[in-house]
Amino acid sequence: MAAFEDVERMVSALPEVTEGERHGNRTWFVRGKAFAWERPFSKADLKRFGDTPPPAGPILALCTADLVDKDALLATGANGFFTIPHFEGYAAVLVQLRTATKKPLREAIEDAWLASAPDALARAFLDGT
Repeated sequence: MAAFEDVERMVSALPEVTEGERHGNRTWFVRGKAFAWERPFSKADLKRFGDTPPPAGPILALCTADLVDKDALLATGANGFFTIPHFEGYAAVLVQLRTATKKPLREAIEDAWLASAPDALARAFLDGT
């Protein structure tokens, strides 16, 4: 089980991360590009769930490198990772923090950062410099 405090700790371990707000929600950026953000469900999202209860919050959204990476992440079956119709065709996943475990969450946050960071910064991070 994870919480936004865990997310804050995980993103703060990555280089050049800033925290701000986008669309009224807390968002984490690398060099001005969003890679993770709080993602409460909109009224339209809730309507699409119909009689099925939506995943209980808090919900985190994470960028993926592309739709192939998104599908691969979802195919792992990691607890808490899912998507909704609003995200069809969009390279990002949602994470129900209450059911996510910390290792897959940390890996997905790092991958979101890598997908959003400039190439030189990502290479330096991966090289440990």
